[in-house]
Amino acid sequence: MSELLDPTNDYVFKRLFSEAPDLLVNLINDLRPDLPNIASVEILNPNIEPTELNGKYIILDVLARDGDGHCYNVEIQVRRYGAWHKRGLFYLTRTLGSQLGTGEDYTELRASVGLHLLDFDLFTDTAEEREQATWRFEMRDSRQPQVSLGSVLQMNLIEIHKADRLGLPEGPLRAWITFFKHWQEELTMANVAHEPVKRAMSRIRELSADEETRRLAFVRERALRDEVSFLNDARREGREEGIEQTARNLIKLGVLSDEKVAEVTGMTVAEISALHAEDKH
Repeated sequence: MSELLDPTNDYVFKRLFSEAPDLLVNLINDLRPDLPNIASVEILNPNIEPTELNGKYIILDVLARDGDGHCYNVEIQVRRYGAWHKRGLFYLTRTLGSQLGTGEDYTELRASVGLHLLDFDLFTDTAEEREQATWRFEMRDSRQPQVSLGSVLQMNLIEIHKADRLGLPEGPLRAWITFFKHWQEELTMANVAHEPVKRAMSRIRELSADEETRRLAFVRERALRDEVSFLNDARREGREEGIEQTARNLIKLGVLSDEKVAEVTGMTVAEISALHAEDKH
């Protein structure tokens, strides 16, 4: 039997859930256990373009809409970006803003919900942060968090590595965490009783048996490794040549956005924009 594909590979993740909407419904419901369940979803971006597989700084996500019109952006991330949260919020608010046409009533606006599985520890500054692995961010007052503008814009984060380490209570969420962290451990997965996770494992076996799927998963993994290498090379170059010169070189390459150049070099976006202006003169 072929070695199983990794469900944290975002190509595999998208194939797994975009091709099985009922499985995506289970995942959404299990990651948000204290909110009303949804019954069905329509996948809004089922296709994967070849340019997305090779494209750097692209995360393959699943965009879905439930029967009440609420939208869900579901994705898995294995690399920590300095501005990842800004990217997530940008796409989430864009989904929210695209719901209404000219002249439509704001009362028709439905929720835009982000569900991000992170295979790295994100919040680690305090002891309390290190002991929490699931997070939900909404529009609330900083001094009186019980006062809310509603949940029409909502970001849910699950730090799966931390959740696995902390050991969540038995239940569907723990079963999914086990799947994403221990999918290759046959004995561990045999003890998972949650039916949706068992179906996900069956689907992973099917995908893993298809040679073209394996090839494309490798193409995607190679592109992600190249991305990491490129960023590491840029950081090393920055130490050797100076931050500003590195920024100029990255700008000339035209591969990275100003935000990504700023992240790599430690400069601000405004400083990067100023370098653009200087180079034009």
